[in-house]
Amino acid sequence: MLNKKNVLLGQTILPGKGMLLNLDIAKLHTGTKIEVPIIVQRGKNPGPVLLITGGIHGNEINGVEIIRKLISKKYNRPDYGTVICIPVVNIFGFLNQSRQFPDGRDLNRVFPGSPRGSLASRFAYHLMKEIAPKVDYCIDYHTGAESRFNAPQTRINKDDEQCMELAKVFGAPFVVLAKTREKSFREALAKMGKKVLLFEGGKSLDINNQITKMGISGALRVMDHLGMRNFKGELKLMEARSPHPVTIESSQWIRAKYSGMFHPSISLGSKVSKGDLLGNISDPFGNFERRVNALNDGHIICINQSPIVNQGDAIFHVAQD
Repeated sequence: MLNKKNVLLGQTILPGKGMLLNLDIAKLHTGTKIEVPIIVQRGKNPGPVLLITGGIHGNEINGVEIIRKLISKKYNRPDYGTVICIPVVNIFGFLNQSRQFPDGRDLNRVFPGSPRGSLASRFAYHLMKEIAPKVDYCIDYHTGAESRFNAPQTRINKDDEQCMELAKVFGAPFVVLAKTREKSFREALAKMGKKVLLFEGGKSLDINNQITKMGISGALRVMDHLGMRNFKGELKLMEARSPHPVTIESSQWIRAKYSGMFHPSISLGSKVSKGDLLGNISDPFGNFERRVNALNDGHIICINQSPIVNQGDAIFHVAQD
């Protein structure tokens, strides 16, 4: 929760007011400041503090687009509590269309950071010191890496009943019970007792309209559920949430046995049975064409959309039933 004076980064946020802040913690070798814009909106009434983040990986653009629309449509303005939006956490990775921080490190693998560590580690430290203690809940938006297109899914820790409730409220078709990655933002927040929903959908360097709509409606449902603002009117005009999301406890990647041109023939989110045809791999000269079959029963939660794959590349992610 914000303190009694509602101070964030040294600035007082008054009831019913908003403020644009900058988290300024380091400079590049050119002297350029690393400033990360933070949009804060406080309701007129007390309530929970929700942090909404995107772009921890700088090339995961769809999360940035979701938060941009939440702000542009003024959905981030609560009646109760406070909403803190950080559309682009890794601002320099975003500028370079790169997953990594400027020092080459994955920002999502250095939390909680260190004041004397690498550039990414120092930034993580200040984020955890200045922002994280103020919040109660977090929605963190991600996409699949490279050409891997993820089906819309929320990821939570197993046996966390409150996060499971929030995941069902969010309404994505899949809920993945995934252990937190070591030194990830989600792990660091969870250790502080914060409730975190990690949303995965789409692929990097891409904006998908369906994924964007689902990310927006999910955030509105969570805010409505937490009593921060009544969005029932807006949600009636949006796509309905998945009434019975599929809960996933285990999954398996299918990897290419051959290098060649990749032709998936199954739709994302489809339920498949062991042995079902998922696609094929062919050489560019018409000499061979090899089937790719399902190795087990389950749902397709990610498809590699690269037209050319190498032997060993991950091509289908199958959630096991």
